[in-house]
Formats: sequence, structure tokens, C-alpha cells
Amino acid sequence: MDKKKILHAVDHTLLSQQATWEEIRQICDDAIKYGTASVCIPPSYVRQAKEYVGEKMAVCTVIGFPNGYHTTAVKVFETEDALENGADEIDMVINIGDLKSRQYEKVLEEIRSVKAVCDTHILKVIIETCLLTEEEKIRMCQIVTEAGADFIKTSTGFSKGGATFEDISLFKKHVGGKVKIKAAGGISSLEDGEKFMELGAERLGTSRIVKIVKAEEESNGHKDLDPGSY
Repeated sequence: MDKKKILHAVDHTLLSQQATWEEIRQICDDAIKYGTASVCIPPSYVRQAKEYVGEKMAVCTVIGFPNGYHTTAVKVFETEDALENGADEIDMVINIGDLKSRQYEKVLEEIRSVKAVCDTHILKVIIETCLLTEEEKIRMCQIVTEAGADFIKTSTGFSKGGATFEDISLFKKHVGGKVKIKAAGGISSLEDGEKFMELGAERLGTSRIVKIVKAEEESNGHKDLDPGSY
């Protein structure tokens, strides 16, 4: 798998609490240069970033992030606000406590409520796999499918673990309909990215892959690689 294909699957991500506009602008520039799927950034930067990138890059942001225990009304409002500010894609965190309390209908209805606001915009549902049992992961595959979301996503990157190959394989077996898979958290190499994609992930939430490609360019005498070789 060539680098270009991997880069096209990347949601180039910066969600640090300390992120400055200069840093957000830089990842926007890099995302455009390397042809990533999107930039994934804090909601407070969405309007400024969308005005900056225009139609050259999709802007993704996060809802109920990172803990997921906002009320549904707050998540719906956050989503409406993000879309009004120009977001193209939404990554929302489920209420993990509701899942563990077996309030499956409540989890389902919350995802449906956010998807109703998203309409044709892509909705990715973060389930924070490192906190879940296998049974809970399978249940969330079923719930995300039934809710009509576009993606199931492994992790926020803010908990005790990120994506694993085993979780992507599990998702692939249990998601239905048109639900796609996003691996996020701890993806530290092009080899990781390739493996996740081979197992069924169609998006990769990471900042490291673009950094690796940039470092390779610098080691080659600061010359841009031919775009076809990415």
C-alpha cells in the first residue's frame, strides 16, 4: 500500500487543550499538501479553519469530547453550532456510563438525535474501546448500525488506550449496513496505518503519519516528494 493511499485515509488531528491558531493553521496547510481526508480540530477553531481552507479540505470536529457524559441536548447543540460554523464532519463520544448501565435505547436515541442534525454530514461515533468489554463493543457495533451513523470510531486518544488491531477486526465482523470504521489513538507509523486499513479501517485518526512523511522529506534534502509517491 503506497503512502498516498494511507494519507488519503488520515483525519489529520490536533485536539490538544493547548493548541494555538498557528498550530491549527499548520495542520491545515499540511493536510492540504498531503491530501488527507480531513483535519480534526477543536470546535472553537472550526469557523476560522473553514474560512482558511475553504473547499480545499474537510473540517472535522468533536462533540461531547472527550468524556461523553454531556447531555443529549448539549451534544445536539454542539453539533448544530459546529455545522453552522462550517464543520463538514462530526466525531461524537457516546455516554459510556449509559452503555455500561445497559441503557441501550438511550445510547441509540442519542446517536440518532445527533445524526438527525448532521443530516448528510458525516457522523463518526467514538465508543472508547479501551474502557469496554468485548460484549459492549459488539453491542455498540449493533447500536451504531441501527442508529444510521456513518462510522464507528475506536477512541478519543484521551483515555488509557487507543486503537488495536483486534478491535478493528471485531468491528469488521459486527458492523452492518454502510457503517465504516475509524481507528484512532496510538497510530504511530505508516506500518500501523497500513495494517489498520488492511483489517478494515477506512479512516485513521492521527497526527503522526503526516509528521513521518514530512520528516522523510526533510531527510531527503528538504525536497518535496513526488505526490504520486506519498
